[in-house]
Parts: sequence; structure tokens; C-alpha cells
Amino acid sequence: MEKITILWADDEMDLLKPHILFLQEKGYIVDTTNNGNEALDKINVNHYDIVFLDENMPGMSGLEVLSVVKNLYPNLPVVMITKNEEESIMEDAIGSSISDYLIKPVNPNQILLSIKKNLETKKLISEKTLSVYQQEFRSISLSLNNRLTHKDWINIYKKLVYWEIELDKSNDSSVQSLLVSQKNEANKMFSKFISVNYVDWFRGKAPSTPVMSNTAFQQNILPLLEDDIPVFLFVIDNLRYDQWKTLQPVFEEYYRVESDDIYFSILPTATQYARNSFFAGLMPTEIEKKYPMLWLDEDEEGTKNQHEAELINEHLKRWGINIKHSYHKVLKLSTGKKLLENMPNIMNNKLNVIVYNFVDMLSHSRTDMAVIRELAEDESAYRSLTLSWFEHSTLFDIIKYLSSKKVRLIVTTDHGSIKVNNATKIVGDKNTNTNLRYKTGKCLQYSQKDVFEVLKPGEVFLPKLDMSSVYVFAKENNFFVYPNDYSYYANFYKNTFQHGGVSMEEMLIPFITLSPK
Repeated sequence: MEKITILWADDEMDLLKPHILFLQEKGYIVDTTNNGNEALDKINVNHYDIVFLDENMPGMSGLEVLSVVKNLYPNLPVVMITKNEEESIMEDAIGSSISDYLIKPVNPNQILLSIKKNLETKKLISEKTLSVYQQEFRSISLSLNNRLTHKDWINIYKKLVYWEIELDKSNDSSVQSLLVSQKNEANKMFSKFISVNYVDWFRGKAPSTPVMSNTAFQQNILPLLEDDIPVFLFVIDNLRYDQWKTLQPVFEEYYRVESDDIYFSILPTATQYARNSFFAGLMPTEIEKKYPMLWLDEDEEGTKNQHEAELINEHLKRWGINIKHSYHKVLKLSTGKKLLENMPNIMNNKLNVIVYNFVDMLSHSRTDMAVIRELAEDESAYRSLTLSWFEHSTLFDIIKYLSSKKVRLIVTTDHGSIKVNNATKIVGDKNTNTNLRYKTGKCLQYSQKDVFEVLKPGEVFLPKLDMSSVYVFAKENNFFVYPNDYSYYANFYKNTFQHGGVSMEEMLIPFITLSPK
């Protein structure tokens, strides 16, 4: 391991020889100087991991040296050492982005602690994180062998996401691979859980049923409309729970998280089904029967989610809720800017629903555009790209605007997505839909082990295009490919993010309630 190199600039260097010897015995390389000008010369010529800088030196003062160093080498840690405890000196140093501030006389252990805090903290935290996860790995593995409820699956998924984000900070690829393996195993068990329980949730035969797309609005949003605080509902299309956890620290600069919940998406985990169901408070066939003009089948032309505002209106009417509300869908930057300008005009509404489509577009762009695929080549980069978008989005501007108001925010989505890498063959006629994670039609041919099949769509309130239509959903990280040009499409779609099927990432949906600080 390469040794840490230190530059120590102090006009009383002779008095500090015991400190230098102490650090050298600890394995550090220490270079010294007694004036600011020489310190800058050394920094310009040599590589240093950290600089200790006396504030009161003849010639260039420590603060003057600090200013030059931070201008040239902003990431170089500088520790200011001074006899002067005046508040203005401390404020000047802190304002110049020092890494630490020590008052003379300093002892060797103070110096050692400062080095570890500034240079080795990340390494120490990483080692601790890896150790704790290895213990948690065993606990999660044991849990996966139990008879799990839908609540248990929510807890397991939250744990896996927590470790996924924590291990992003580690460079230990072996432990990261261990987590990927565990997550794959968890998705395998989750797919079995869904296969066994999903139909029973709609037959009324299950001992308990999770909150799902068709009940989430009623159970989690309608009660909030009873008080006087306006509710802003942000539906960020295709926002996974791990992406929310990446955004959470930015939200927490302005808001308190009142609740961090998860609900289950219905199948298919696709916008046409899941989001229409969420807004309508009904299952797809119930929408089709009750509001035939507001539902488009797979084989019909046109956007399948063009009636969301009407579905919300009808949902509120069914519950006898007569409130002033609005609906907005943001598909491009200009629409977001107009919405931001319009915010003062909708503040008196009891409910404002805002659909943001960027994350879903990012997922599709990643499939179609090589440059986006490279920018988000893995799960960690995908989360990072989502965070970067949010921090520069009009959505964030709206979030900041609302933080000074007495409002309640809800952040949620309709479905998530999963990175697919295993192609599985399917055969269907020309009327079969094009989604890579679910298929519906007649005379479908597929490998049963790779799918969750619903042979009686009516049991789970899914429409049939034909009397003999069935639905099949890809499980885990599988995706469907037709035999024609199989190799080409298997390679083209491998390692892309898709939705519509059965996985924790697609079905376990963040539902976050926040209030301004």
C-alpha cells in the first residue's frame, strides 16, 4: 500500500521534531518547511496527501497560502494550526474550505486523529460496512428460507436496497458481487411468492392482502384530503425504491420524511395497467366496464394513459369528494417551466397531481442510445444519473418552491424496472403485444419455468383480446424474445432496464409522504 505523504509548514519546525518522528514511526512520509512561499513551491512540485499549515508565519500568512492552495488544488486537504483563537480567524479559515482546525499546542495524537479523519475515514467506514453486511448476508439468507408474508418481502427489499447503496461506497467487488447474487436469489424466491399468492389476493382467499395499485390512492391519499393542508402528489414514472433512496438526502434538505412506505404494483407492471389502476382506484377490467371510453386495449391505437385526469375525477366522485384539484403531466422541459410559473395559481387547490416522465424516458433512452447506455452501465450509475437529472430539473425547482409553503408532499410512482440479462424464447401470433416483460394473446408458446402464467385473466381483472387469451409475465431478470433474429434481439436488449414483469424492482413501489421543515 502506498504511503501517505504529508507537508507540514510551520515557522517553529524545530519545536515540532518529536511530532515528525512520531508520524514517521507510524509509517507516514513527512516533508517540512518553515515559510509559506516554500510551502507553495513544494506543493507545485510534489504530490501531498494532506497539508498542515501554521496560520501565523512570517512572509505569506497561513491564510494567504491556504487561499492559493485551494484555488490551485481544491481537493487537497489542508489542516490549519494556530495559536490564535479569534473567531474571525477561524471563520476565514473555515470559509476557505479547510479540512480541520487545530489550536496550539497540538499533541501527536491530535495530528494522527486529523490524518485518519481526513484520509482514512472512508477506508475505515468501508471496512466496517463490509463487515456488517457479511453478517447481514447470513440473516437475509436465513429469512429467504422462511414462509414470508408481503410485509416480510417489503422489509427484505428495503434491507437489500440499503446495502446496495451502502456498498456503492466500497471498492470491494467481491462483496458487491455477493450482494448481486443474494438479490438474484431473493428475486427468484419473490417470483415464487407472487406465483403462489397473486391470484389469491383477488379471489379473497389470502389471509392478508397488500396495498396495491388499485387501493393505494384510496388508502394512502384520500385520508390526507380531510385536513386543511394542500396535498401535492408527484408521480415520477418508473421511479424505483433505490432511486428514491438516492434522492432522499436532497429532499431532506427541505423536508421531513413522515413515512417511507412501499405498496405492490399490479401486473402487468406497465404504465397502461398500473398507473391507470392507481388513479382510477380500480383494476383494469373494472375501468374497462365502468368507463369504457377511458380505457384502451393493447390492440387499440393511441396513447394508453391519455385519460388519467378523468380517472382521478371519477375516483373522487365515487367517494363523494368534491374538492378543487388539478392534474399536470410533464413530458418535456418547457412544460415543467410553465408549471413552475403556474405554482402560485394552484396553491389553493386541495389536491394537485403532477406526473413526471423523465425516469421512464431515461430507461427507454438507455435501451436505444449507446451514449446513455454507457452513462448508466450498471445499477449504481443508473441511480447516479437519476440523481443528476433531479438536481438540475424543474421538478427540483418546484420541490424547493413548495418547501416554504404549508403543504404535504407525496412522492410515488406506478411501477419500477429491472435490468434484464437472460433472453427466453416465446412464440405468438401477429396480435401479441410487444412488451419484453409480459405477453398477452392466444396460442402463446414459452418455457413455463421462466414465467408466471395467468390462464384465466378475469381472475386478476385483466382484459382479454380473445376468448382464449392468456397472460405470461417474465420472472426475475428474464426477457422475451421471438425466435426470428433471436441472437440479434437477445444481445440488443441484454442489460437494459425493462418493466412489465415480476420482480421486486418492478412491483415494490415507493410511497413517500413529506412535510416542509
